Amino acid sequence: MNKNDLKLVGVLLIIISIFFIIINITKKEGKTAVVYYEDKEILKIDLNTNKEYTVKGYLGDVVLEVKNKKIRVKEETSDKHICSKEGYIYTNNKSLVCMPNKIIVKIISEDNDLDGVVY
Repeated sequence: MNKNDLKLVGVLLIIISIFFIIINITKKEGKTAVVYYEDKEILKIDLNTNKEYTVKGYLGDVVLEVKNKKIRVKEETSDKHICSKEGYIYTNNKSLVCMPNKIIVKIISEDNDLDGVVY
């Protein structure tokens, strides 16, 4: 590597670091989870209450667990149980997608600000 290559790598590392800092600053903890089945809203869940919810999916029941202001798919009926392996989500505009059961869980905040506008 010559001197210019090292400068380029340094500049790229700085740009990537700034990008991750901006993403982490703009992250908000969600207050509500919205559950969709086949793109229709079926349930709104307050993330401040630790509780389990059961919703009907395409292949069977899907058990959602709310714990410490986070939500996850605890149990579901699909071949490889991919949905339950995704873990907890808790930040604004994050989603759990369980395609075999046609269930989507989205985290929203109360203000639900726009991330950006493209003209």
